[in-house]
Amino acid sequence: MDAVVAQVAAASAGEHGMPAALLDGYLTALWAVACTGRRLSRDEEAACRRLGGEAAATGLALPALVDIYMTASRRLWPRLPDLVAEVRRRPLRPPELISIGEAVWRAADTALAALAAGYVEAQRQVVRREEAFRREFVEDLLSGHADVGSLVERAGPFGLTLTAPHFVAVAATDRPVDSGMQLTGGLTDDVRSRFGDRGLLTAAKDGQLVCVFSLPPRAGGHPPGPDWYDLAELVGRAAARLTRRSDWRVGVGRVHPGPGGVRRSYREALEAIDLAERLSLPQRVAHARDLLVYRVLVRDEAAMADLVEAVLGPLATARGGAEPLLRTVEAWFASGGNTAEAARRLHLSVRAVTYRLQRVAELTGHTAGDAEHRLALHVAVTGARLLDWPRRPLVAD
Repeated sequence: MDAVVAQVAAASAGEHGMPAALLDGYLTALWAVACTGRRLSRDEEAACRRLGGEAAATGLALPALVDIYMTASRRLWPRLPDLVAEVRRRPLRPPELISIGEAVWRAADTALAALAAGYVEAQRQVVRREEAFRREFVEDLLSGHADVGSLVERAGPFGLTLTAPHFVAVAATDRPVDSGMQLTGGLTDDVRSRFGDRGLLTAAKDGQLVCVFSLPPRAGGHPPGPDWYDLAELVGRAAARLTRRSDWRVGVGRVHPGPGGVRRSYREALEAIDLAERLSLPQRVAHARDLLVYRVLVRDEAAMADLVEAVLGPLATARGGAEPLLRTVEAWFASGGNTAEAARRLHLSVRAVTYRLQRVAELTGHTAGDAEHRLALHVAVTGARLLDWPRRPLVAD
């Protein structure tokens, strides 16, 4: 019997160009089942699970693994009746043949299920290890907790050359993105179809989708072109798909070289999202380089609170509160000083907007159309939005 098993295993493996070791113990188990009518033992099922895991570790596809087992079963089956009859020392009766067939194919089915279970579990372990490696790398890269040499070496599997320029895009919705979601598939395909094979690292961090993009060396420290900014919209749509939300916002950091540059761009992207939310900017994509002036304004919140209190504080005494007057001045500046356009944005009459602007001038002593007052008033209005005043009280030194 051993010679038959070895022959069938070798022929099956040769037919598929695979090692016969993949069938280790399987054909012998089928032979034992044919002779006794028993089911596969726990040890035999465990052996199949182990073989499935080993096949997964070598990169063999599961359909190919199932195929070689089915081929081996098909090659062994015609020889089993004669072999069993030889053991029993008499010809087999038709009912016995049926019983042997049922037992053998039941065992084959059990073996294939165990094989697939071992294969899938091994793949899950690989995915878990890769995900843990990704999370650790992303955390070290974005936090600066690891040395540069280690980061450069570990970046290779992710297609990143950390000595090259990079920029970071961070996307968020009102639902957290987590590492259990399928982060890379659709986004990677979109990026490759539109921009070619670029270095791209995606990860979930603090409930947001973080994407690190590699740029060609010639990009240096200059901001990416319009095509690269289009990537931010792909990131935003990916976050929306993952979280099943329609509203999203993306912050885009500036381009910087080296591992430290990735970390810097990431922080800029986070700050861009925060500023865009605080300012209620209409555009979904907020670029750090376009918000530099606002970053300057929020660096000293105490000074900003002093300015808001000094310039806009009197509006709190107005009938109806400060908010309507503040919105009016804000719309007027956003309209480039065009009263009619401001009225359209506010869904008010031109007369109402004019009245409100006059009221602001009376209460604050700052006239929006006066060149001397314009800068202080504009900065104060912007600061009020950044500090969420008048909904939140001002905190100043």
